[in-house]
Amino acid sequence: MFKAIFTNSFGILFSRILGFIRDLFTASVLGANVYSDVFFIAFKLPNLFRRIFAEGAFTQVFIPSYAKSKQKSVFSTYIFIVFLSIIILFTLLVNILPSLATRAIAMGLNDSTVELASPLVAINFWYLPLIFMVTFLSAMLQYKNHFATSAFSTALLNISLILALYLSHDKTQAEIVYYLSFGVVIGGVLQLVAHIITIYKLGLFKLIFGGFKYLKLKYTKIKKESKKFKSLFFPAMWGNSTAQVSAFLDTWLASFLVTGSISYLYYANRIFQLPLALFAIATSVAIFPRIAKYIKNKQEGEALNFMKKAFWFLIFVLSFSTLGGFILSHEIIYLLFQRGAFIESYTIQTANILQMYIIGLLPFGLQKLFSLWLYAKEMQMQAAKIATFSLATNIFLSLALISPLGASGLALASTLSGFVGFILTIRIFGAKNFLAIISFKNALYLTVSIILFTIFLLIFKDFISAYI
Repeated sequence: MFKAIFTNSFGILFSRILGFIRDLFTASVLGANVYSDVFFIAFKLPNLFRRIFAEGAFTQVFIPSYAKSKQKSVFSTYIFIVFLSIIILFTLLVNILPSLATRAIAMGLNDSTVELASPLVAINFWYLPLIFMVTFLSAMLQYKNHFATSAFSTALLNISLILALYLSHDKTQAEIVYYLSFGVVIGGVLQLVAHIITIYKLGLFKLIFGGFKYLKLKYTKIKKESKKFKSLFFPAMWGNSTAQVSAFLDTWLASFLVTGSISYLYYANRIFQLPLALFAIATSVAIFPRIAKYIKNKQEGEALNFMKKAFWFLIFVLSFSTLGGFILSHEIIYLLFQRGAFIESYTIQTANILQMYIIGLLPFGLQKLFSLWLYAKEMQMQAAKIATFSLATNIFLSLALISPLGASGLALASTLSGFVGFILTIRIFGAKNFLAIISFKNALYLTVSIILFTIFLLIFKDFISAYI
């Protein structure tokens, strides 16, 4: 288990380090203004779908369904064709009506900003069909317990964007955002190529080509399986997307606030997403195929034992990450972003938002883990209901907090909705199952560790404050 987790974590860490280098350059070149806002708006919608697909619904429904299928090649090929066709049609629609898509993302923008952002939205959206193909191939690799390619491939996107910034260093800010947008699409192509090479090396092309060859002949044999997959996918997509939809909602509401608010939220959320991806998502991706196989074989005891190890690993690392992110929020933003066009006032605003986001790290991370149980047992509808209630809570609190707290209120609303989602997920997971995971000894170790780590962080904060 831990080998797969560390493979994922190391790959994600490598990708996120490059991502922070990319953000560092972006902040230095663009700062937090209308041009940074329009690029983040343009990348928001395809990135939203990327997170829902790559880190959630598709993989969590596909792997159990694929494991149970008696016609794996035909089933996987059919799912690939149907979903890719829908996504390409959706992408073409956005390219035909980019201004409409832009207003859907950020309704508060004025006409001139929408005109500036619309072409960028159309370009960025071509990342979506590319990343779906990546996700499909990644799911097949995960079933074969190969995680490295997917974990490291995001680095290719960041490398592409870093090169785009480098090549456009002498351009105007209006031109730079176009370089970045084409960099997103090129990054998607590179990710797809990396997965195709791995699929070829592992000998899985035969299975995929067999699916295309026999699809028409054997479609009737997978008709029931594919119908069940579709019925499970959409509740799973909704149920697994609360954090992403919340971030999208933040952007939409922030478009009504002062210029730069969208960028503050973006930079703060990037910091928040690092430990979430590095630990919670990496762990979930690594253990889900095993959990799904245990549940399929009616070995719930083994599945619970597997989740217990993952739970205590996550609760330790996420607790330390939360403390570090909250106490050192200003120092983190200063060291990462404050240079060039990114000035001190931007650092203060972003740090305040980061504190509100980081409080939700533990509930969002643990909900990722316990949701695996629901998806492995094909309880997608229950997960969807949890997401609906959590999102409704987020909308209500966002509207209530945006006026007194501004962008920080949006981040706090997202965090509070995360607590709601976690509590409801545990309720369905079951008190008996949850108590089987709890350990008094580990809880005592955790409490002592948190106290000692907090003291260390406060001393460290005073020390580095003297130098910044």
